[in-house]
Amino acid sequence: MKPIQKSKEPASLLAHRKQIHSNYDNYPNKDELRDYLLAEQGYICCYCMQRIKKETMKIEHWQPQSKYQEKQLDYQNLLAACQGNAGKPKQLQHGDTHKGEQEITINPINNLLEPIKYRKDGRIYSDDHNINQDLNNVLNLNTQTLVNNRAEIIDEVIQDLTKIKGKQAAWSVNDVKRELQKYEAKNAAGEYEPYCQAVIYFLNKRFAKQLSSG
Repeated sequence: MKPIQKSKEPASLLAHRKQIHSNYDNYPNKDELRDYLLAEQGYICCYCMQRIKKETMKIEHWQPQSKYQEKQLDYQNLLAACQGNAGKPKQLQHGDTHKGEQEITINPINNLLEPIKYRKDGRIYSDDHNINQDLNNVLNLNTQTLVNNRAEIIDEVIQDLTKIKGKQAAWSVNDVKRELQKYEAKNAAGEYEPYCQAVIYFLNKRFAKQLSSG
């Protein structure tokens, strides 16, 4: 997951919330809401970080509507999520689709997410038992496809940096910082790189000493 900094909510959502008998189902401007959510998340899923588009995304309620009716129009509770293999067997689903109406401990909104870690082989985990349960059992973020995708992007970064200095040469601090900037910032189209946080974690962990001294 990549920490999400919420922007100002759509004016239409604020106006709708002030109406009598307003709820999420009768909110008429969900397309505008999708635009806002996608823009602030850099067009990646709030949970798995794969690329998402307006035509295929879901609007996720972090605190489920069935349990928190008062939060159904709260912009701070709304996220953009991928389809998560909806329609496929449960063991292949992930993210919001696999979560359903369950609650989770970790919140990608304005959260530093330090407990979430990534292995070089693409697996996501946490030393915190409750968060690790969320990642594996509730969100199912270690499906083989997601693991492979994260491992592939990490390997691409290693190859890119290796091409700069040669296989046996040490990577310079400037090379690493440049690669970090690529994955920390949105591109000209306002998009984050898919699975960017896995790369950020890998680079920061592997080059912690060099980055702190450089």
